[in-house]
Amino acid sequence: MSDDLRVVFQSNHRADCADRALVLAAAQIPFQSVTDTISCALLVPAEFSARAMHELTQYDNENPPLVEQKPPAIVYQNAIPGLLGYALLICGIAAIVSSAPLAQDWYVAGRVDGALIRAGEWWRTVTALTLHSGLQHLLGNLGFGLFFGLFAGRLLGSGVAWLAIVVAAASGNVLNTLLLESTHRAVGASTAVFAALGLIAGYVWRGKLMRQDRWPYRVGPIVGGFALLMYTGTGTETTDVGAHLMGFLCGLGGGILLAAARNRLLSFRLQIACGLTAIVLVAAAWIAALHS
Repeated sequence: MSDDLRVVFQSNHRADCADRALVLAAAQIPFQSVTDTISCALLVPAEFSARAMHELTQYDNENPPLVEQKPPAIVYQNAIPGLLGYALLICGIAAIVSSAPLAQDWYVAGRVDGALIRAGEWWRTVTALTLHSGLQHLLGNLGFGLFFGLFAGRLLGSGVAWLAIVVAAASGNVLNTLLLESTHRAVGASTAVFAALGLIAGYVWRGKLMRQDRWPYRVGPIVGGFALLMYTGTGTETTDVGAHLMGFLCGLGGGILLAAARNRLLSFRLQIACGLTAIVLVAAAWIAALHS
Protein backbone atom coordinates (compact mmCIF):
# COMPACT_ATOMS: atom_id res chain seq x y z
CA MET A 1 0.00 0.00 0.00
CA SER A 2 1.19 3.55 -0.77
CA ASP A 3 2.98 5.50 1.94
CA ASP A 4 0.79 8.52 1.19
CA LEU A 5 -2.33 7.66 3.23
CA ARG A 6 -5.34 9.85 3.87
CA VAL A 7 -7.86 9.53 6.70
CA VAL A 8 -11.33 9.08 5.23
CA PHE A 9 -13.20 8.15 8.40
CA GLN A 10 -12.63 8.43 12.14
CA SER A 11 -14.88 7.53 15.06
CA ASN A 12 -14.88 6.61 18.72
CA HIS A 13 -17.15 3.64 17.90
CA ARG A 14 -15.42 0.64 16.41
CA ALA A 15 -18.68 -0.72 15.04
CA ASP A 16 -18.97 2.38 12.82
CA CYS A 17 -15.46 1.80 11.51
CA ALA A 18 -16.23 -1.85 10.84
CA ASP A 19 -19.36 -0.94 8.84
CA ARG A 20 -17.46 1.52 6.67
CA ALA A 21 -14.58 -0.87 6.23
CA LEU A 22 -17.08 -3.26 4.63
CA VAL A 23 -18.18 -0.45 2.30
CA LEU A 24 -14.59 0.17 1.17
CA ALA A 25 -13.94 -3.55 0.76
CA ALA A 26 -17.11 -3.95 -1.34
CA ALA A 27 -15.93 -1.06 -3.54
CA GLN A 28 -12.50 -2.74 -3.85
CA ILE A 29 -10.74 0.25 -2.35
CA PRO A 30 -7.56 -0.65 -0.44
CA PHE A 31 -7.62 0.62 3.12
CA GLN A 32 -5.93 0.33 6.44
CA SER A 33 -7.68 0.32 9.82
CA VAL A 34 -5.91 1.99 12.73
CA THR A 35 -7.26 1.70 16.27
CA ASP A 36 -6.20 2.77 19.74
CA THR A 37 -7.85 2.73 23.15
CA ILE A 38 -10.07 5.70 22.29
CA SER A 39 -10.82 5.80 18.58
CA CYS A 40 -10.42 4.09 15.26
CA ALA A 41 -9.70 5.41 11.76
CA LEU A 42 -9.75 4.24 8.16
CA LEU A 43 -6.90 5.26 5.88
CA VAL A 44 -6.66 4.85 2.10
CA PRO A 45 -3.98 5.69 -0.47
CA ALA A 46 -4.17 9.29 -1.64
CA GLU A 47 -5.24 8.32 -5.16
CA PHE A 48 -8.27 6.48 -3.73
CA SER A 49 -9.31 9.12 -1.21
CA ALA A 50 -11.80 10.95 -3.44
CA ARG A 51 -13.51 7.73 -4.44
CA ALA A 52 -13.50 6.45 -0.85
CA MET A 53 -15.12 9.65 0.40
CA HIS A 54 -17.76 9.38 -2.31
CA GLU A 55 -18.59 5.78 -1.34
CA LEU A 56 -18.75 6.62 2.36
CA THR A 57 -20.92 9.68 1.73
CA GLN A 58 -23.35 7.55 -0.25
CA TYR A 59 -23.43 5.03 2.57
CA ASP A 60 -24.17 7.75 5.13
CA ASN A 61 -26.96 9.18 2.97
CA GLU A 62 -28.57 5.75 2.62
CA ASN A 63 -28.15 4.92 6.30
CA PRO A 64 -28.96 8.01 8.35
CA PRO A 65 -28.29 7.71 12.08
CA LEU A 66 -31.18 6.43 14.14
CA VAL A 67 -32.90 9.14 16.12
CA GLU A 68 -33.98 7.92 19.53
CA GLN A 69 -37.74 8.02 19.80
CA LYS A 70 -38.88 9.80 22.90
CA PRO A 71 -42.20 8.62 24.30
CA PRO A 72 -44.92 11.27 24.19
CA ALA A 73 -45.47 13.29 27.33
CA ILE A 74 -48.04 11.71 29.63
CA VAL A 75 -50.66 13.97 31.18
CA TYR A 76 -51.77 12.20 34.33
CA GLN A 77 -55.40 12.62 35.36
CA ASN A 78 -57.29 12.37 38.64
CA ALA A 79 -57.92 8.72 39.49
CA ILE A 80 -59.40 9.27 42.96
CA PRO A 81 -63.11 9.60 41.98
CA GLY A 82 -63.02 6.27 40.16
CA LEU A 83 -61.23 4.51 43.01
CA LEU A 84 -63.72 5.82 45.56
CA GLY A 85 -66.63 4.78 43.34
CA TYR A 86 -65.22 1.27 42.90
CA ALA A 87 -64.59 0.80 46.63
CA LEU A 88 -68.00 2.14 47.65
CA LEU A 89 -69.78 0.03 45.04
CA ILE A 90 -68.36 -3.39 45.83
CA CYS A 91 -68.30 -2.77 49.60
CA GLY A 92 -71.86 -1.42 49.53
CA ILE A 93 -73.16 -4.38 47.52
CA ALA A 94 -71.32 -6.73 49.90
CA ALA A 95 -73.02 -5.08 52.88
CA ILE A 96 -76.45 -5.40 51.25
CA VAL A 97 -75.92 -9.00 50.20
CA SER A 98 -74.67 -9.95 53.68
CA SER A 99 -78.09 -9.03 55.10
CA ALA A 100 -79.87 -12.32 55.70
CA PRO A 101 -83.26 -11.37 54.16
CA LEU A 102 -81.63 -10.09 50.95
CA ALA A 103 -78.59 -12.30 50.55
CA GLN A 104 -80.08 -15.15 48.57
CA ASP A 105 -82.21 -12.95 46.31
CA TRP A 106 -79.34 -10.63 45.32
CA TYR A 107 -76.79 -13.38 44.95
CA VAL A 108 -78.98 -15.62 42.82
CA ALA A 109 -80.31 -12.68 40.79
CA GLY A 110 -76.91 -11.21 40.04
CA ARG A 111 -74.41 -14.04 39.57
CA VAL A 112 -73.11 -15.27 36.21
CA ASP A 113 -75.34 -18.11 35.06
CA GLY A 114 -74.40 -19.48 31.66
CA ALA A 115 -77.83 -20.78 30.74
CA LEU A 116 -79.65 -17.61 31.78
CA ILE A 117 -77.16 -15.28 30.07
CA ARG A 118 -77.58 -17.26 26.87
CA ALA A 119 -81.32 -16.89 27.35
CA GLY A 120 -80.97 -13.10 27.31
CA GLU A 121 -80.30 -12.02 30.90
CA TRP A 122 -77.47 -9.69 29.88
CA TRP A 123 -77.42 -7.85 33.20
CA ARG A 124 -75.74 -10.78 34.93
CA THR A 125 -72.52 -10.00 33.06
CA VAL A 126 -72.44 -6.70 34.97
CA THR A 127 -74.05 -7.49 38.32
CA ALA A 128 -71.77 -10.50 38.87
CA LEU A 129 -68.82 -8.08 38.92
CA THR A 130 -70.14 -6.57 42.16
CA LEU A 131 -70.73 -9.84 44.03
CA HIS A 132 -68.23 -11.87 46.10
CA SER A 133 -68.26 -15.26 47.76
CA GLY A 134 -66.66 -14.14 51.02
CA LEU A 135 -64.53 -11.57 52.81
CA GLN A 136 -61.22 -12.88 51.44
CA HIS A 137 -62.60 -12.82 47.90
CA LEU A 138 -63.85 -9.26 48.42
CA LEU A 139 -60.62 -7.94 49.94
CA GLY A 140 -58.48 -9.51 47.21
CA ASN A 141 -60.50 -7.92 44.41
CA LEU A 142 -60.70 -4.64 46.31
CA GLY A 143 -56.92 -4.43 46.66
CA PHE A 144 -56.04 -5.44 43.10
CA GLY A 145 -58.89 -3.36 41.70
CA LEU A 146 -57.65 -0.23 43.46
CA PHE A 147 -54.08 -0.95 42.35
CA PHE A 148 -54.79 -1.42 38.64
CA GLY A 149 -57.62 1.13 38.73
CA LEU A 150 -55.16 3.75 39.96
CA PHE A 151 -52.96 3.35 36.89
CA ALA A 152 -55.91 3.15 34.51
CA GLY A 153 -57.49 6.26 36.01
CA ARG A 154 -54.24 8.20 35.92
CA LEU A 155 -53.73 7.39 32.25
CA LEU A 156 -57.28 7.63 30.90
CA GLY A 157 -59.16 9.60 33.53
CA SER A 158 -61.58 8.18 36.09
CA GLY A 159 -64.72 8.34 33.95
CA VAL A 160 -63.33 6.85 30.75
CA ALA A 161 -61.25 4.26 32.58
CA TRP A 162 -64.07 2.82 34.67
CA LEU A 163 -66.63 2.84 31.87
CA ALA A 164 -64.11 0.98 29.72
CA ILE A 165 -63.40 -1.45 32.57
CA VAL A 166 -67.10 -2.21 33.12
CA VAL A 167 -67.76 -2.72 29.39
CA ALA A 168 -64.63 -4.83 28.90
CA ALA A 169 -65.34 -6.96 31.97
CA ALA A 170 -68.97 -7.53 30.96
CA SER A 171 -67.78 -8.48 27.47
CA GLY A 172 -65.28 -10.85 29.04
CA ASN A 173 -68.06 -12.52 31.02
CA VAL A 174 -70.08 -12.92 27.82
CA LEU A 175 -67.19 -14.54 25.95
CA ASN A 176 -66.32 -16.78 28.86
CA THR A 177 -69.93 -17.91 29.15
CA LEU A 178 -70.13 -18.73 25.46
CA LEU A 179 -66.95 -20.80 25.66
CA LEU A 180 -67.95 -22.80 28.75
CA GLU A 181 -70.81 -25.12 29.57
CA SER A 182 -74.19 -23.51 30.09
CA THR A 183 -74.11 -24.59 33.76
CA HIS A 184 -71.17 -22.24 34.47
CA ARG A 185 -71.77 -19.94 37.44
CA ALA A 186 -69.45 -17.33 38.92
CA VAL A 187 -69.21 -14.05 40.82
CA GLY A 188 -66.49 -11.51 41.49
CA ALA A 189 -64.83 -8.31 40.33
CA SER A 190 -61.68 -10.15 39.26
CA THR A 191 -62.81 -10.05 35.63
CA ALA A 192 -62.94 -6.26 35.96
CA VAL A 193 -59.52 -6.26 37.67
CA PHE A 194 -57.92 -8.01 34.72
CA ALA A 195 -59.89 -5.90 32.27
CA ALA A 196 -58.19 -2.90 33.92
CA LEU A 197 -54.80 -4.59 33.53
CA GLY A 198 -55.46 -5.27 29.83
CA LEU A 199 -56.71 -1.71 29.38
CA ILE A 200 -53.44 -0.32 30.74
CA ALA A 201 -51.31 -2.68 28.63
CA GLY A 202 -53.17 -1.93 25.38
CA TYR A 203 -53.22 1.81 25.98
CA VAL A 204 -49.52 2.06 26.85
CA TRP A 205 -48.52 -0.15 23.90
CA ARG A 206 -50.69 1.49 21.23
CA GLY A 207 -50.07 5.00 22.57
CA LYS A 208 -46.28 4.35 22.47
CA LEU A 209 -45.92 5.66 26.00
CA MET A 210 -42.70 3.66 26.40
CA ARG A 211 -39.55 3.75 24.32
CA GLN A 212 -40.06 1.71 21.15
CA ASP A 213 -36.65 1.84 19.48
CA ARG A 214 -36.01 -1.83 20.31
CA TRP A 215 -38.39 -4.75 20.01
CA PRO A 216 -38.36 -5.62 23.75
CA TYR A 217 -39.62 -2.11 24.47
CA ARG A 218 -42.26 -2.37 21.74
CA VAL A 219 -43.81 -5.55 23.11
CA GLY A 220 -42.99 -4.83 26.74
CA PRO A 221 -46.44 -3.57 27.85
CA ILE A 222 -48.24 -6.55 26.29
CA VAL A 223 -45.77 -9.12 27.64
CA GLY A 224 -45.82 -7.46 31.04
CA GLY A 225 -49.61 -7.54 31.11
CA PHE A 226 -49.70 -11.24 30.24
CA ALA A 227 -47.04 -11.95 32.86
CA LEU A 228 -49.11 -10.26 35.56
CA LEU A 229 -52.18 -12.10 34.33
CA MET A 230 -50.39 -15.44 34.63
CA TYR A 231 -48.93 -14.56 38.03
CA THR A 232 -52.02 -13.14 39.70
CA GLY A 233 -54.87 -14.53 37.63
CA THR A 234 -54.38 -18.30 37.62
CA GLY A 235 -54.49 -18.94 41.38
CA THR A 236 -56.19 -22.07 42.68
CA GLU A 237 -58.42 -24.65 41.03
CA THR A 238 -61.48 -22.55 41.91
CA THR A 239 -60.12 -19.52 40.03
CA ASP A 240 -62.11 -18.64 36.92
CA VAL A 241 -59.09 -18.43 34.62
CA GLY A 242 -61.27 -18.13 31.52
CA ALA A 243 -63.01 -15.04 32.85
CA HIS A 244 -59.67 -13.48 33.80
CA LEU A 245 -58.24 -14.14 30.34
CA MET A 246 -61.34 -12.90 28.51
CA GLY A 247 -61.48 -9.80 30.70
CA PHE A 248 -57.82 -9.09 30.01
CA LEU A 249 -58.22 -9.53 26.25
CA CYS A 250 -61.32 -7.32 26.11
CA GLY A 251 -59.52 -4.69 28.18
CA LEU A 252 -56.50 -4.95 25.89
CA GLY A 253 -58.69 -4.27 22.86
CA GLY A 254 -60.34 -1.36 24.62
CA GLY A 255 -57.00 0.19 25.52
CA ILE A 256 -55.81 -0.07 21.92
CA LEU A 257 -58.96 1.65 20.66
CA LEU A 258 -58.84 4.41 23.28
CA ALA A 259 -55.21 5.19 22.50
CA ALA A 260 -56.35 6.47 19.10
CA ALA A 261 -58.43 9.14 20.88
CA ARG A 262 -55.77 9.97 23.43
CA ASN A 263 -55.97 13.75 23.18
CA ARG A 264 -59.76 13.77 23.61
CA LEU A 265 -59.54 11.98 26.95
CA LEU A 266 -58.46 15.21 28.64
CA SER A 267 -61.98 16.61 28.26
CA PHE A 268 -63.58 17.10 31.67
CA ARG A 269 -67.08 16.82 30.16
CA LEU A 270 -66.17 13.51 28.55
CA GLN A 271 -64.89 12.16 31.87
CA ILE A 272 -68.08 13.19 33.67
CA ALA A 273 -70.28 11.73 30.93
CA CYS A 274 -68.42 8.43 30.91
CA GLY A 275 -68.42 8.20 34.69
CA LEU A 276 -72.16 8.77 34.87
CA THR A 277 -72.69 6.24 32.09
CA ALA A 278 -70.76 3.62 34.07
CA ILE A 279 -72.91 4.30 37.15
CA VAL A 280 -76.14 4.14 35.14
CA LEU A 281 -75.03 0.90 33.47
CA VAL A 282 -74.38 -0.84 36.80
CA ALA A 283 -77.59 0.56 38.33
CA ALA A 284 -79.67 -0.48 35.31
CA ALA A 285 -78.21 -3.97 35.45
CA TRP A 286 -79.20 -4.38 39.10
CA ILE A 287 -82.66 -2.95 38.54
CA ALA A 288 -83.16 -5.44 35.72
CA ALA A 289 -81.80 -8.26 37.90
CA LEU A 290 -84.09 -7.56 40.85
CA HIS A 291 -87.20 -7.12 38.72
CA SER A 292 -86.71 -10.03 36.34
